[in-house]
Amino acid sequence: MKLPAWLKSAVFYEIYPQSFYDTNRDGIGDLNGIIQKLDYVKSLGCNAIWINPCFESPFMDAGYDVSDYKKIAPRYGTNEDAKRLFEEAHKRGMKVLFDLVPGHTSDRHPWFLESRKPERNEYSDRYVWTHNAFDYPEGYRWMSGMQDRDGNYLVNFFSSQPALNYGFEVQDFPWQLPPDHPAAQATLEAMKDVMRFWMDMGCDGFRVDMAYSLVKNDPFRTGIKRLWGNVREMFEKEYPENVLLSEWGRAEEAIDAGFHLDFYLHFNGRGYNALFQEGASDYVDKASEGHCFFSKEGKGDVTVFTEEFLPKLRYIAGRGYLCLPTDNHDMIRYSRFRSEDEMKVAASFVMLLPSIPFLYYGDEIGLPYREGLTSKEGGYFRTGSRTPMQWTAGRNRGFSESGGELYLPVEEGASPDVEAQEREKNSLLNTVRRAIAFRAAHEALQAGEEMRVLFAEKGKYPFVFARGKFVVAVNPSGSAAQAPVAEGRYKSVFFVNAEARIDGEKCIVPPVSLTVFEKE
Repeated sequence: MKLPAWLKSAVFYEIYPQSFYDTNRDGIGDLNGIIQKLDYVKSLGCNAIWINPCFESPFMDAGYDVSDYKKIAPRYGTNEDAKRLFEEAHKRGMKVLFDLVPGHTSDRHPWFLESRKPERNEYSDRYVWTHNAFDYPEGYRWMSGMQDRDGNYLVNFFSSQPALNYGFEVQDFPWQLPPDHPAAQATLEAMKDVMRFWMDMGCDGFRVDMAYSLVKNDPFRTGIKRLWGNVREMFEKEYPENVLLSEWGRAEEAIDAGFHLDFYLHFNGRGYNALFQEGASDYVDKASEGHCFFSKEGKGDVTVFTEEFLPKLRYIAGRGYLCLPTDNHDMIRYSRFRSEDEMKVAASFVMLLPSIPFLYYGDEIGLPYREGLTSKEGGYFRTGSRTPMQWTAGRNRGFSESGGELYLPVEEGASPDVEAQEREKNSLLNTVRRAIAFRAAHEALQAGEEMRVLFAEKGKYPFVFARGKFVVAVNPSGSAAQAPVAEGRYKSVFFVNAEARIDGEKCIVPPVSLTVFEKE
């Protein structure tokens, strides 16, 4: 199966719609706000957008609890606004992915309202129910005593998110249906119908929430691979230029399953945290606590990343791509503990790897992580990473003209905004722009090309790797560092903060810096 050609040069921008830009003065961002800012996103060099859930929802989990898959939530606009967004993006040569949540719905979704009825109907098995209200099989999360139906229903996360039924690969109880059961197949076909609805309107594909979790009791992922293989066949036949991006975290499984792309994330491994999150977040596994490589304290270990990342890269070569985010809506923002210079180096590094970069809105200006906020719509610790984009120093930081309450508060006092950073030649914003432009100008630096590690040693700096004729030397530590390189003629063609130099067979890299050399 072929990969759409546009992915090779893709750079994505993730937009949390309620916090991006408000045009109707209700204090909540909207689709028209995204349309108005498309030129800004394009000016960054981003040519694709991923928009977090914008379907109708009671927002118990910020839209990851869908009550109507085929309707834009009124607070964001209308289906016509979505269609116009696709059209305006395409005019600018940009792609748009919607966030699809296929594993569960809101408990207010019409499917669930029918499924909970005591009388059998076509939706009775659309969700997972036990056979009586006093049956609580271990190893699952159940809601009981909430409905008239004699049974308990499975939830994936919050109590308001009943799990859709795609079947159980291994059936241990009578209520567990096999994936090829007509009811489980009906669930899959209903979700494919949702995908077709939006792609026929102009959507370019989907980021799929918790993609690996749909088929239950599936220890070898055989059932889930069959499911997504079915969906990929639909894409190949009907939408060959559209893409499926998984929130899976195991590319070796996700690409085998039929996804074009898989995120390299802060779970299902240690590599991402070893780069950016260890020691910088309260939300890391106890087993992975430590010091991240991208910190001027200089105590990280880049080999945790290379030993995990490179085998994945080799395994999926030619069949799919890894995606590396700067942050996302589920992480504590990297800006929490990092200076602007540190963030410049980290963001530029993301743009130069053979993965597809994802820039989380606001990371290009160092939008702060907001401490101490009361949880909003199920965000809890993540709420501080979902605050409004800061466009100016003016009212509501340019996010909204509302005179009332905003979705979340903006920063007061000295804090970054787009307008101010546009004026500074070496701002984080303009550094990110230059890094993306440099990637775009050189095919060898885009997705899927070879990556050869030249220097990566446990607990040491710098990290040096080659991509084609380019050599990238990155030293996030606060002290100068050096590494051996093959003798030859090298020309510095891009650098961040300070320029490294090659002296004979040694590459000497200043503190908190990144340099790209071209081997002549």
